[in-house]
Amino acid sequence: MPPATDETGLPWHDAGAPRFGVQAPRRPVPALHGPVPAVARDLLGIRLRSSVDGEVVEGVIVETEAYLGADDPASHAATRGGPTPRNRAMFGPPGRAYVYRSYGIHWCLNVVAGPEGEGGAVLLRGLELVAGFDTAARRRGRRDHPADGPGRLAQALGVTDGLYGHDLAAPPLELLPGWSVPDAAVAVTPRVGIRKAADRLLRYHVRGSPGVSR
Repeated sequence: MPPATDETGLPWHDAGAPRFGVQAPRRPVPALHGPVPAVARDLLGIRLRSSVDGEVVEGVIVETEAYLGADDPASHAATRGGPTPRNRAMFGPPGRAYVYRSYGIHWCLNVVAGPEGEGGAVLLRGLELVAGFDTAARRRGRRDHPADGPGRLAQALGVTDGLYGHDLAAPPLELLPGWSVPDAAVAVTPRVGIRKAADRLLRYHVRGSPGVSR
């Protein structure tokens, strides 16, 4: 179902406003070649649109995690031999999709970020839908919790390994201008579900958003 208005006052929560909130999105997609934690923070409020199989599902990014290169033991890029068949997309160029299967069950979508060759990526953990609710519900097999978690997000958007390495500046999966999210509305916490480097504050999410993973 469409997101409800809540206390954060973010524009896409205004149930009485036009489709994209009180005003059209004006904040451009941020530069993706900078430090990965900064990219993860800056992606909050940016829209993500899927037109996979000709069906549009679109949402606002509300939760991310930063994964760095070889010095981040929780990252898929932290391999002794550098790029592998699994992680090669992480090494660039930035702005491509890095897709992998988690626990052999769920696809997860990442935005390659940071300087090319360093192996950084931002995991998209939560999306607050603004369009395509029926399509997302059909793909998910349920109407509640359509994209609040990395596996649910990928499923709602129709993401599979067929989009591995895809340029996220073009359909059928693209980052689009969105809204600024004030620092007061953003929480920064350790990453979820990892054992190594579990104390690093590299998870960013919009406080109060129903699109944030439980």
